[in-house]
Amino acid sequence: METTNNENQLNIELSEEMAEGIYSNLAIITHSNAEFVIDFIRVMPGVPKAKVKSRIVLTPQHAKRLLMALGDNILKYEEQNGTIDLHDSPPFPMNFGGPTAQA
Repeated sequence: METTNNENQLNIELSEEMAEGIYSNLAIITHSNAEFVIDFIRVMPGVPKAKVKSRIVLTPQHAKRLLMALGDNILKYEEQNGTIDLHDSPPFPMNFGGPTAQA
């Protein structure tokens, strides 16, 4: 990452490998008093084991900013594409124990 002479502007580099992204269909969120940890996992049908594909560690302040930004983007998406239907139930248990929430 590089900053420019303008202190209000940030140049962000995105490598070719990172631009490909990582598919995830399960997120497990845990927290302590100092940080939030989001583990992104890919669960495959018929496979009893799944690996964490990416882990993001955030301060509580950044976690809240992410929540607000994601909420804003979902509203904009639904304005253009209609309501996102959540009727599907996941084929795996949603309670893994501990202070977690899933998305």
